[in-house]
Amino acid sequence: MKNALILHGTSCNPNSFWHPSIKKFLESRGYEVKVPKLPDADIPDIKKWLPVALDFDFNEETIVIGHSAGGPLVLSVLENIDTKVHKAILVAGYAKPTGIEKKPQLILQDKYNWKKIKSNVSDLIYINSDNDPWKCNDEAGLYMFKNLGGTLIIRENEGHMGSDSFKQPYTKFPLLEKLLEVKYSRSSIDGLDKK
Repeated sequence: MKNALILHGTSCNPNSFWHPSIKKFLESRGYEVKVPKLPDADIPDIKKWLPVALDFDFNEETIVIGHSAGGPLVLSVLENIDTKVHKAILVAGYAKPTGIEKKPQLILQDKYNWKKIKSNVSDLIYINSDNDPWKCNDEAGLYMFKNLGGTLIIRENEGHMGSDSFKQPYTKFPLLEKLLEVKYSRSSIDGLDKK
């Protein structure tokens, strides 16, 4: 069964930024899409968010997408399921403290089982920007890539790819649509962002 799970970030909801357009895009291609409202969104907490994210029928055709704090949530999901999903995409994701928050980042696990995460996804993609104001930047993407492999896409001057604080409405996300639509090889990713 083709299905997809989209996980929003801090202080967001299912209608934030590109989430509605990506939901519609996937539905038009036959996916059943769930975009849950995660509890206490202003203070992402893995103990509260993970049970909501795991309430889903994961299978070999599943796509999981996370934005910002939804990124580490995707990693936790992959670590806690017993099914290999088709694709996971982390947009402005991260897996260690960014240094911006003065309080502990409760969405992060103390440590990750990188081997289990990697074994539970066929195609793992990170999209990070070199100038993310929340420090979910290219270095954050590289950290995940070094631990998990997959495909790392660094965008230039794209900020957080959705932020009210920094006036980035980001209601459409053509690159993400292309990554979801086409079956591609590693070499065909080159130049995808320029189309």
